[in-house]
Amino acid sequence: MERYLTPSEVAEIFGMSRSGIIKWIREGKIKAIEINGRWRIPYSEVERLISGKEKVKQVAIYARVSSNTQKDDLERQLNTLKEWVKKTFGEVSVTEVKDIGSGLKEDRRGLKKLIELAKRRQIDTVVVAYKDRLTRFGFEYLVELFKAYGVNIIVAFQDEPKDYIQELVEDFAEIVKSFASKIYGHKYEKVIKCVEDTEKDN
Repeated sequence: MERYLTPSEVAEIFGMSRSGIIKWIREGKIKAIEINGRWRIPYSEVERLISGKEKVKQVAIYARVSSNTQKDDLERQLNTLKEWVKKTFGEVSVTEVKDIGSGLKEDRRGLKKLIELAKRRQIDTVVVAYKDRLTRFGFEYLVELFKAYGVNIIVAFQDEPKDYIQELVEDFAEIVKSFASKIYGHKYEKVIKCVEDTEKDN
């Protein structure tokens, strides 16, 4: 069954603005249908545009989970991305990069590796399953950073993973812990215990 995406969702996949996608629709560069006054774009059109872009040769697939208890999901992400890349680009060089840690952390080893690969011109495309796998905040800034090195970031899927809410809770806890250590000083341990107890309840 064909999936349909909004212009905003397609814009995220290509690292563009929504207005840019609307312009494509009006110029006939991408096919879309109008439903109740709103544009909807078949996912097959997205795949056509991706495969029709400048020849992709070196792809890095990036997968991330927030904790060691999700290692099975990490491997599922990698396998799903490998299948998606093969279906979309055919036989290309694929580098696997993965992280176990919060999407709020900027010093992730895998993320640093991605940036180094881009700097060395060893990849031309990064594919992630979902936008939040790469980062919880500041996705657009990373898109611009990689573009500066000639690397495109592509988001393969739009549906959030089943454990999305749990990860949001864990990331929220990370934010509270960080601020608590700066604001409450010696009372830090009490605040952390309260946050950890809340996590367990969820």
